[in-house]
Amino acid sequence: MNPAMKLRNEKAGLKLVGALKKRHFDAYYCATKEDALKQALSLIPGNHTVSWGGCTSAEEIGLIDAVKKNYQVIDRDTASSPEERSRLMRQALLADTFITGTNAVSEDGQLVNIDGNGNRVAAMIYGPTNVIVICGINKMVKTVEDAYNRAQTVAAPINAQRFGDLGTPCSKNGTCGDCIGEKCICCYAVTTRVCRPAGKIKVIVVGEEAGF
Repeated sequence: MNPAMKLRNEKAGLKLVGALKKRHFDAYYCATKEDALKQALSLIPGNHTVSWGGCTSAEEIGLIDAVKKNYQVIDRDTASSPEERSRLMRQALLADTFITGTNAVSEDGQLVNIDGNGNRVAAMIYGPTNVIVICGINKMVKTVEDAYNRAQTVAAPINAQRFGDLGTPCSKNGTCGDCIGEKCICCYAVTTRVCRPAGKIKVIVVGEEAGF
């Protein structure tokens, strides 16, 4: 990484960590994905059952592979039928630790996430007592309004490509059409403006791009 970019990311990331702490999140700055992986694993007790939502950021730092090897996990991708997948997703709401990314974060420390099924935002809000959020520096924007714009017009169209042909505008064209179709993946929009109870949500800000 260019030294000037690295320095900028560090300054912006540390400022974001301070803003998150004011809102009662536990927050950490890690300059690299390797450091972020070590930090994340240090926050998961060995006796915890672990699950996750769709989380490219956590996959990119190697966290999902690591927990599969070292923890009891609830993995919806092991399901042999849609019914079993749905059951595992519900079980994940009561995992001890839940891992996720965030679609965007404002400079003043508010997380913004938009889901299709709502399982990811549900787990962030209530259920698991330990939530770990992997947040690449590319997710940081100026305001909450900017965060919603990023979630809907950047993250969602990319996610739509992962899910195959949904028939939604973002799936067909790669751009948001503000749709309300049956297969819309922007159904549940949540701002996490304060962490309650304090420290339940741990946000690891990575000084590199992670996820989308």
